[in-house]
Amino acid sequence: MSEPDRLRGIFCPNVVPLDAAGEIDEGGLRAYVDWLIDHGVHGLYPNGSTGEFTRFTADERRRIIEIVVEQAAGRVPVLAGAAEANVRETLRACEHYARVGADAVAIVSPYYYSVSPEGVWAYFDEIGRNTPIDVTLYNIPMFASPIDLPTIRRLAGEHARIRAIKDSSGDVPAMMAMIDAVRPERPDFSFMTGWDSCLLPMLLLGCDGGTNATSGVAPELTRKLFDLVQAGANEEARPVQARITQLFDTLFAEADFPEGFRLGVRARGVEVGPGRTPRAADARAEDGARVAALKAIIEESLVGAIA
Repeated sequence: MSEPDRLRGIFCPNVVPLDAAGEIDEGGLRAYVDWLIDHGVHGLYPNGSTGEFTRFTADERRRIIEIVVEQAAGRVPVLAGAAEANVRETLRACEHYARVGADAVAIVSPYYYSVSPEGVWAYFDEIGRNTPIDVTLYNIPMFASPIDLPTIRRLAGEHARIRAIKDSSGDVPAMMAMIDAVRPERPDFSFMTGWDSCLLPMLLLGCDGGTNATSGVAPELTRKLFDLVQAGANEEARPVQARITQLFDTLFAEADFPEGFRLGVRARGVEVGPGRTPRAADARAEDGARVAALKAIIEESLVGAIA
């Protein structure tokens, strides 16, 4: 792909609607995809952390991607989360997602076991040499082995199929260093932030967009912020960022991640059901009140921010 084809905009790491039995609600997922596209997301990112990818089976993860790609029908690109527990299964996921029409995949570095920078390099080197689809590195140090700058630069320099990084550290100076180190040699390489609270500064220093959980609840806000920055209206973007940060923090505080974001989607009138992890009865009993409170907060966030 050429430089204009690199990932750009706000990609939504969508939650997965579940039915009363805890199974994937295909109709609900299709409706949610349509809702997200209609409300302005630039792309979809199923099987991300907000989508609880570790709580689904490999077959379920494949089915989620199939549904999202089919329902998106080329209206927006699909960045498919392809992280599995080992490199062999991750490559099998890459092959499957390439066959069903995903535009690219995002792969988290090895998780659960702590891996050295050399081990992270070897993992992605194996993927880079064998993937049939473009790869986005997914750096999320809170959950997985970090991908350091020398490793990112080396991978970008040696593997044309490694085309982007999604960084969820929220580290603005580190992102600046990444862009300065990689972009001169790889103008086609995309930089995406996964931390909603610093979306504005990340865009201003040169990020191409974000994969932001808030976009699954209030896609109008994240799209508005992106459009304002593209238009050079940075002062107008500041209060929109403040609203995104407030909402992001509220959704995190409502329940164990990502349940608060599921409640936020419900507050927008989109039924997604409970998450995959059982919750205490007293916590579930408060969900109605939480949804009502979130609805008021979301509506207040949208007032005045969306022209």
